[in-house]
Amino acid sequence: MDREPRQRTAALPFILITLFIDILGIGVIVPVLPELVKQLLEAEEIVATDPISGEILELNASQSEVGEDEKYALAGRYVGVIAASYAFMQFIFAPIMGGLSDRFGRRPIILISLFGLGIDFLIQGFAPNIRWLFIGRIIAGSMGALFAPANAYIAAVSTEEKRARHCGFMGMMFGLGFTIGPALGGLLGAYNLRAPFFLAAGLALLNWLYGYFILPESLPPEKRGKFTLVQANAFSSFLRLRRYPLVMGLAVVFACKSLAQRGLENVWVLYTDYRYDWDRVTNGMALGLVGICAIFVQGGLVRPVVKRFGERKTVIFGSVMGILGFLGYGLATEGWMVYVVIVSTSVGGLAGPAIQSLVTSNVNETEQGQVQGSLISMTSLTNIIAPLFFNSFLFSYFISPQAPIHLPGAPFLVGACLLAASTLIAIAVFRRNPESTASIE
Repeated sequence: MDREPRQRTAALPFILITLFIDILGIGVIVPVLPELVKQLLEAEEIVATDPISGEILELNASQSEVGEDEKYALAGRYVGVIAASYAFMQFIFAPIMGGLSDRFGRRPIILISLFGLGIDFLIQGFAPNIRWLFIGRIIAGSMGALFAPANAYIAAVSTEEKRARHCGFMGMMFGLGFTIGPALGGLLGAYNLRAPFFLAAGLALLNWLYGYFILPESLPPEKRGKFTLVQANAFSSFLRLRRYPLVMGLAVVFACKSLAQRGLENVWVLYTDYRYDWDRVTNGMALGLVGICAIFVQGGLVRPVVKRFGERKTVIFGSVMGILGFLGYGLATEGWMVYVVIVSTSVGGLAGPAIQSLVTSNVNETEQGQVQGSLISMTSLTNIIAPLFFNSFLFSYFISPQAPIHLPGAPFLVGACLLAASTLIAIAVFRRNPESTASIE
């Protein structure tokens, strides 16, 4: 009779720790990945092929006629293509892993994902050239379904009145991981560019071992659904969202917000290095500040704000603040201004947990994994587009001699437009679907 409360008590902390370690592992490589790409291009490949145009470029420092702007632009295109390769694999595999978690349970899929991430970071840490970085990201993408079963797990072990609060806890773990991760990665990367990758691998594999002995299953056999590859097809999974009109509308909002956010994440280090001359440590500290703000907002503000205003108003408010944040990043002329923007617009992070709460409260338990897989797959689709569009085109083009105007902040200004579009769509979706939100304790 007490088994279910005990399961919730054991499961929720593990899932939160899992998400924290996962984000920490990703965060530690954020400040060093673009630098590693530049190092491999300049020191190891000497003659590089532009991944977009196919042009052969001579990059040896003693012979090169390629200017610094062109080198930054080339690195930006490579980072964009590497990130897109990860996202493409996640787009294909997320609904498959989500469907498998509905059929065989959340636990085995989460453990497989964690082990795959550990192997991926090892491959990247030992990567002798750009090709091996691609291989590492492909493995990570195929195993990158952790958030689909994790979100479904949270929905299963959360009571109706605590669902939004628990979604906020997930956001808080993201913030905590992204606070410590980039700062630690920047410090380690200052001594060795490879060290953050090995740390990330160790954390992921340690968490896999921890989960193997600790994590209980949240989906009993009698509640498990069927699985077929046809249903798990990435495109077919989108059609499944039509069963839930509110969720379908929010998925479009989620996609616009995700495209803007993924663009910011992919271009951030190259942008701040180019515009403000920030090094790895400075970037790590700035991203750490982002994480601190996320902890405060999603760990401390989600519950009272959603309780006072409801999920829908919280989504709109968070989106508007996100617009102001992107405008600030794109227009800031001095590095210190970026810190002001980070702190003053951090409440934009309220939108994510509110959207997730609305989604989980409007989906049947037997389809949580598939629906979460559909959303992750949609996010992955934006992840394919974002690095190619924001890095390989917007940033690289607007710092190149070919651009009609020198505008390195172009990716952030376009991101603000995407967030504005998502806000208008959210308003329309909420008007078409009568309000039905869970109360928060």
